Amino acid sequence: MQPRPLAELIAAAKQGDRAAVDELIVRHLPDLRAYVRLRAGPLVRAREGESDIVQSVVREVLHHVDRFQHGGDGAFRAWLFATALRKLVNKDAFHRAERRDAGRVDAAVDPGEEIDQLAAAYERFAAPSQAARSTEEIARIDRAFAELPEDYREVIVLSRVVGLDRADVAREMNRSEASIRNLLHRALARLGEALAAGE
Repeated sequence: MQPRPLAELIAAAKQGDRAAVDELIVRHLPDLRAYVRLRAGPLVRAREGESDIVQSVVREVLHHVDRFQHGGDGAFRAWLFATALRKLVNKDAFHRAERRDAGRVDAAVDPGEEIDQLAAAYERFAAPSQAARSTEEIARIDRAFAELPEDYREVIVLSRVVGLDRADVAREMNRSEASIRNLLHRALARLGEALAAGE
């Protein structure tokens, strides 16, 4: 059977002829597949099958064929691909939101591992014996650190956690390098005293 001329198919599709819409879609299916494949971002491609997206677009076009108001093959293609793009944008937004939520869950570290990670960081400014790997010890260091004056906390964080050199810490804190050296010495000594007193 000869395929119907394009103009006839378009006219029939506008009248709600489902067979005409089906035929139009079949004609444009290879291009629709290519469009979906090229326009889907990596996140959508990783979570959605290309065929599933194409089928979803086709279902939507079939369901809303009465919305197709314009004539010509170019207009039909534009409508078809606009439907596909809207679907891809929505799926991308959905998966990004899902990934943010999943990221919160995935980022959750095993409590033992989290303690080890904190202890390793804390050992940069508390003696290894003080940074024993236990929840209680981490909490004790947290409390002692929180009791320090603001400038003591800042100099410890910048130098021992962030890892800035003395010149960079001096710039960040708007002080001389000599004063930073003295400030860091006093801050670490005060923290050590607080931890020793709390044992």
